[in-house]
Amino acid sequence: MSSLAFVFPGQGSQAVGMGRALAQASAAAAAVFAEADAALGEPLSRLAWTGPADELDLTVNAQPALLAASIAFLRALEERREAGGRPPLAPAFAAGHSMGQYSALVASGVVSLPDGMRLVRERGRLMQASGEGSPGAMAAIIGLPDERLPELIAVGAAHGTFGVANRNSPGQVVVSGVRPAVEAAAAAAKGLGAKRAVVLPVSVAAHSPLMVEAAAGMRAALAGVEFHAPAVPLLANADARPLTTADACRTELVDHLTTGVDWIAAVTAMRSAGVDRFVEVGPGRVLSGLIRRITPEAETIPLDDPGAPGGLTDPDAVPVA
Repeated sequence: MSSLAFVFPGQGSQAVGMGRALAQASAAAAAVFAEADAALGEPLSRLAWTGPADELDLTVNAQPALLAASIAFLRALEERREAGGRPPLAPAFAAGHSMGQYSALVASGVVSLPDGMRLVRERGRLMQASGEGSPGAMAAIIGLPDERLPELIAVGAAHGTFGVANRNSPGQVVVSGVRPAVEAAAAAAKGLGAKRAVVLPVSVAAHSPLMVEAAAGMRAALAGVEFHAPAVPLLANADARPLTTADACRTELVDHLTTGVDWIAAVTAMRSAGVDRFVEVGPGRVLSGLIRRITPEAETIPLDDPGAPGGLTDPDAVPVA
């Protein structure tokens, strides 16, 4: 089995200018952005490249822009390897963090890029609408000892719908739910040993039962889209179980709206299967940082490198540690 995995970032990794240098240097990347724009019937690439940032950061824009940018990085890498007479990289797994699951599914041939763009735009719209109809909240809890997490959950749950949205790395979790519950948990976190607790500037309680209406909307949207079995095994966000069929992938895109993202479990599962190099396919380096905290002995290779030719790292040029 390959010792390499592709990982795809989710919302929060977007930044104005992402993929612009890539598209200027790579015909394959430029074609991805053009196809993405055509799928949505609007110049999303222009928003990704020139902003404004507050408009790009809207959930309904950030998610499709990230999908386009991530696939652009992947196609540019494939183009470069082909030009150099090298075979495509063959990952053992593809795993996406939250919205990054859509990038992983497109990369693995489960859905087409145009379908993925339209689906993730609808996902963003439904999530944004859920925040308007039933506002929730989220908070980042930093440095909380793992053994105190059940106590934090109990504090929050005493005030209403509440749970862990993301287990990102040891000592870093994001909680989600109704605002009184999130605020109560954030207030109690330091007393339980956390270093920091920050209520995030969002009105959407992502990866919580408050997303049930958005999940129902996505179930309807997904019903009309053709799915294929993944060419590369994927991992479910909630529990890192393998997703190897079209039906499992379709179900994942509904379920992960209301359940948490256990990134620690996903990375641990890949390491246990022999993966020791993680290639971050998309803008930024968020996942590389999380992976280094989960498994310091593993190699992380973010493709996004503003100092590299075309803004693209060549994994073959990164020495194996």
